[in-house]
Amino acid sequence: MNRVHASAEPGASVGFALGAAFFAPGVMIPRQLRAMPHFAGDLLEPAMSHGDVLVHVAANKPAAVRKTVERIRNTSSSHWTNRWHISGSRPANRVEGGRSLARNPFHFTEGFGNPGTERESLDRALITSDQNEPQWAVGGSYQVIRIIRFATDLWDKDSVKEQERIVGRQRDGGWLDGTPVDEQPNFGADPEGRLTPLDSHVRLAAPDRRNPPSIVRRSYSYDKGNEDKGIIFSCFQRDLAQGFEATQKRLEEESMAKYLLTTGGGYFFVPPHGDGWINTLN
Repeated sequence: MNRVHASAEPGASVGFALGAAFFAPGVMIPRQLRAMPHFAGDLLEPAMSHGDVLVHVAANKPAAVRKTVERIRNTSSSHWTNRWHISGSRPANRVEGGRSLARNPFHFTEGFGNPGTERESLDRALITSDQNEPQWAVGGSYQVIRIIRFATDLWDKDSVKEQERIVGRQRDGGWLDGTPVDEQPNFGADPEGRLTPLDSHVRLAAPDRRNPPSIVRRSYSYDKGNEDKGIIFSCFQRDLAQGFEATQKRLEEESMAKYLLTTGGGYFFVPPHGDGWINTLN
């Protein structure tokens, strides 16, 4: 992996994570690491799913990404074959209140649900010594990748007001009940969902905004052409069952589900003390 890191162009960062198939039989691997299962509504393409090693290259300039990817392919071609790849971007990327925000293909700003400090992010994402994981995995993180296709044509037929009710936020991130964007709403004061619908994305993703799911997310928009556009959803957590999987189960009931189709991705593990997951958030 040091060779991969050394191949990065100036201004580019490289992070990596390991799939379950990377490990030899008999090796003590992180106990929740496995191939990503199908969830309700998924249509996973085998050619765009799973893998032994996940390499994530990020930079402010596309040329730096391309050159770094070329170097990685050239230096690893004798050991690895490319299973799948996808390119993404973060339109209107910025940092507010310590949170990295961007605009997704549905025209909404996202990222407000992340912690506002690096310390809080680490607390949510890194495995601790009391989790019954292999000792070598302490300090690492489970990473989930989901390639989610957006039905943008169908979505754009809805009014902005209807879109905001489906998401549970205004396009700029403001809450529907008037709570300031940098504060957390009290959904308990709206038990019937008159202000924030019960089947809205934000309400199902985190029913208690004061105790959010223990995940840190980072998404990129993609556009393959031929009306295939969406997001590359990525999140990190110390526990898959309590983090992504619990959230995904709740989201099966969201009104946004008919606009989304997950077509690829996988489960991976970011080892501790390496290039690390934190590089992918910068």
